Amino acid sequence: MQSNTMQSSKLVRLIILSLLGAISLVLFFVNFPLPMLPPYLKVDFSDVPAIMATLIFSPIAGVIVVAIKNILYLAIGGGEIVGVTANFLAGCMFVLPVGILYHKYKSVKSIVSGLVTGTVIMAVGMGILNYFIILPAYALLMDWGEMTAQAKWWSVLAGILPFNVIKGIVVGMLFIPLFIKMRRWIEQQQTKFA
Repeated sequence: MQSNTMQSSKLVRLIILSLLGAISLVLFFVNFPLPMLPPYLKVDFSDVPAIMATLIFSPIAGVIVVAIKNILYLAIGGGEIVGVTANFLAGCMFVLPVGILYHKYKSVKSIVSGLVTGTVIMAVGMGILNYFIILPAYALLMDWGEMTAQAKWWSVLAGILPFNVIKGIVVGMLFIPLFIKMRRWIEQQQTKFA
């Protein structure tokens, strides 16, 4: 009997993560470019469902939601493998610190600390990954020829770094009031799935 209850709980958890992944995909299409940054860098709110998952279940649940969103996006032909991989990595770098710090301290302060930490890790991490891996992979995929070190530095410093900082701030400013309003419900869900 207990085995059935555990299987049922795992199934419900999987369904919730899948739904959050689908919601994340929808939110991925609600995006906007930032002035003075390259138009392909667009802010979206698709990490919000992943943050919810990481708070309710665990940091890994947030990663699963980010993965579901990107797999669905790739499946519908919305992007190519380099961009989808970059989005997955950025989402993980942003969501994981929020979940880790929240599950350790369980407070609004830990959410704010997690969002700030996630923003810094995402901005620096994506800057490094873009310089060494993602931009060269794009250049190869798009047949641009080899990018010079100067072109890569310019792309990182004038585009990727400020974009990820702004994105983290915008998503954080949306999420904190949302968390404050939904805190009781989130805590009820944590108890239900503990």
